[in-house]
Amino acid sequence: MSRRRTTQALRGIALTLAALLLTACTGLPMSGDVNAGLELGEAPEVNDLLLVASGPPPGASPEEIVEGFLEAAITPADNWSIARTFLTPELQPTWRPGVGVSIDSAVGSRTVSSTIPDGDDDATSGDVKVQFDLVANVDEFGAYSESTGASNATFTVKRLDDGEWRIAKAPDGIVIDESRFSLVFDGYPLQYFDQSWTHLVPDVRWFPRRTSIATTVTQNLIGGAPSSWLDQSVQSAFPADVELAEDAVPIDDASQVAEVALTGAAARLNQATLARMRTQLEETFEACGVHVSQVKFTVDGRQLNAGIVKLQDETIDPGSLILTDDAFGAIVGDQISPIPGISEEIVGLSQDVAAIDVAADSAQAAVQLGDGNVYRVSEGRVDQFQAPATTVAPSIDPFGYTWTVAADDPTAVQAWGSDVSAARAVAKAWPTASSVSALRVSADGARVAAVITVGGQHWVVVAAVVRDDGVPVELGPAKQLTRIDGAADDLVWLGATRLAVLIPGEGAPLLTQMVGGPGIVEAAPAGADSLAGSRTASGVRVRDADGTLFAHAGSAWREVASGVRVLATRAGE
Repeated sequence: MSRRRTTQALRGIALTLAALLLTACTGLPMSGDVNAGLELGEAPEVNDLLLVASGPPPGASPEEIVEGFLEAAITPADNWSIARTFLTPELQPTWRPGVGVSIDSAVGSRTVSSTIPDGDDDATSGDVKVQFDLVANVDEFGAYSESTGASNATFTVKRLDDGEWRIAKAPDGIVIDESRFSLVFDGYPLQYFDQSWTHLVPDVRWFPRRTSIATTVTQNLIGGAPSSWLDQSVQSAFPADVELAEDAVPIDDASQVAEVALTGAAARLNQATLARMRTQLEETFEACGVHVSQVKFTVDGRQLNAGIVKLQDETIDPGSLILTDDAFGAIVGDQISPIPGISEEIVGLSQDVAAIDVAADSAQAAVQLGDGNVYRVSEGRVDQFQAPATTVAPSIDPFGYTWTVAADDPTAVQAWGSDVSAARAVAKAWPTASSVSALRVSADGARVAAVITVGGQHWVVVAAVVRDDGVPVELGPAKQLTRIDGAADDLVWLGATRLAVLIPGEGAPLLTQMVGGPGIVEAAPAGADSLAGSRTASGVRVRDADGTLFAHAGSAWREVASGVRVLATRAGE
């Protein structure tokens, strides 16, 4: 028997909204308090209200049992205890939901078929097969990857002595549709140090909402590892021989101090290592919405003396950087505030400036003219980089290197220091790509984002930046985030975990893509041709072909300025 679910809800399953109090488990964690959601959530903020599935109804058919089991993935309470009620007593303790998540396009798109004919009251066992359209996966460590195509799962069902059907064999992991994935799961940015120990780099992981996030992220930092694509550019302060001595990280209600009990190896660590450990964990807590006054490390009940590492200061967003006919600088109200040693020189370059990227400390700018040539502007000087002309805008990293690449030669990425006549080739840059339309280095300098063409398909990708004493020497393997229709018109960073991509096409589609999560598409202002990012996830700015500058005002676009010849960017944005 075969059936297609399209417009109606699954039979036998009642969905309600209710508050959940979950308990801990291994794998994907299931316990704890309420935590802050994403900066740009893919769904309405639900906080105290989460989806709850019901157990198997009496007399349910084999297909309904399997459908109900899949639907129960929306309720991870008590290690998916509701889902386990659809299993035989023998399978209940051995089924492992925490090994991963398959995200499909919609519940109604699943095809369910059974080897048991309708009305066969003598049947005692059989198989139920489910086909669904896969859109993404989350692995056992919480790492998200886009993955499209048809997928299949087979369930063996058995009739129990009371006549009810239950699942006797099921694949490990859960299946959930994308519309409800972000109602059940949330993205949490674990923090790792870059190779210089001066910046922290986020690595987003997905865990069920209302888990004990303090415990979960601590377990993943101490007992886990960075995502494989990011591994070459980051490091953890926690040594391999240091482990958690307790399964929980309690936070004192009065003092908001988080106590982290470690094994004896931690007692032998030096002050620098302990300070990095504390800084890494406290910054992870803050990024994940866990509010603590401090982290206290203990060994056998004795507190370790752990200080704090001073990280490189983040530059405050000065507002939009724009070039008009007679001025360049940050627009504040109706005024343009010039940048000493840069603004006057940029205005005097020509009327053919195509792109400008200003260093985070405003000490230099990389300026691209309409002919594709790139110039370094600093301290009142203008010097041309001896780089191939290109339509790809240059990008300055936090170590002061200007990145350039020719659109038709994506493997030939170059990083320029103060010497405009000599560049460092950045090896292993997208060896399978045939072209590149945009490139931006992140504010931490450990990652680079790009839009490349591979096999005729256009992909938004990220890669780790491998450095030697600050000098970029090579890229790690490209991590594909999502495929888009056409080469990007522009690409910028929005905060540390998101990208904005201006996609060519009717309606000026603007993609906001999480690095390590899903993306959303909205319409940019008509005629949009360039973007500027920001240090916040909601700060994208858009220029249209008439020179009008727009910024977000809630869900709408607000006009900020007119007469903008070039919307400039700042390094890392």
